Amino acid sequence: MSNTVFHPIEPLYDKNSRILVLGSFPSQKSREQGFFYGHPQNRFWRVLAAVFGCETPNTVEQKRELLLSHRIAVWDVIASCEIIGSSDSSIKNVVPNDLSVILKTANIKCIFVNGKTAEKFYNRYIKERVGRTAVCLPSTSPANAAWSLERLIEKWRTIGEY
Repeated sequence: MSNTVFHPIEPLYDKNSRILVLGSFPSQKSREQGFFYGHPQNRFWRVLAAVFGCETPNTVEQKRELLLSHRIAVWDVIASCEIIGSSDSSIKNVVPNDLSVILKTANIKCIFVNGKTAEKFYNRYIKERVGRTAVCLPSTSPANAAWSLERLIEKWRTIGEY
């Protein structure tokens, strides 16, 4: 059974952020933890640590430090939606997030979306509003089994160019 769920996590950014990474909507684990990419099998933190040559963060504070020290802002495309568990394929009745809170504060050079679902909803609800195209990177979700950790790291190295 699906029900409307509201995004419980504030965007992470500061005035020095140059890269914006957008997921689709936080998983149940992320919503429980109150921070992005909280599912232990999600490879987001391992990928970023490899891209930037640092230790994989474990705590929310370490994750915040990794992001901000590399000028990365993180949020999601969707502010609320109907969803069953963490299933992206069940998402409907989307209300998008207002990215202007980030874009007015930080000089974002490039917007990346984490996977095809985030890309689909970004293009449908946000792209025209902000007048910017997002670069789609392969999803770090454990559901994206077609991509090995090594392949993900190689593709995600693109964010290090900003």
